[in-house]
Amino acid sequence: MRALRWVLLGLVLLLGWLQYRLWFGIGSAGEVAALESQVEHQRRENGGLQERNAALVAEVRDLKEGVAAVEERARSELGMIKPGEVFYRVVEDPARNPAANPADPGAGASETSTAEPERD
Repeated sequence: MRALRWVLLGLVLLLGWLQYRLWFGIGSAGEVAALESQVEHQRRENGGLQERNAALVAEVRDLKEGVAAVEERARSELGMIKPGEVFYRVVEDPARNPAANPADPGAGASETSTAEPERD
């Protein structure tokens, strides 16, 4: 009988030690849940970065193969125009800007802009 008590006590202590390791030790349930959360966050971030990389690859391909993309960049970023073209700069009146006055939804861009021709 006495040996059975020692075996039972040993099994209870072993069960207690295993439970402690399961909930609080290295590789515990809480740690696993935190790591799974980090993995899911990293997957979402990687997905966004893959989309961005795909867009950059497409842009590089357009710049290498197409003339239209190069022309668009030259026009928008460098302000270049073709010979014989007339460049018009649209200047908006800040006092009548519809974005500045949301109470006036009827104000359109045609009412608030003036055109100034520039020749190069």
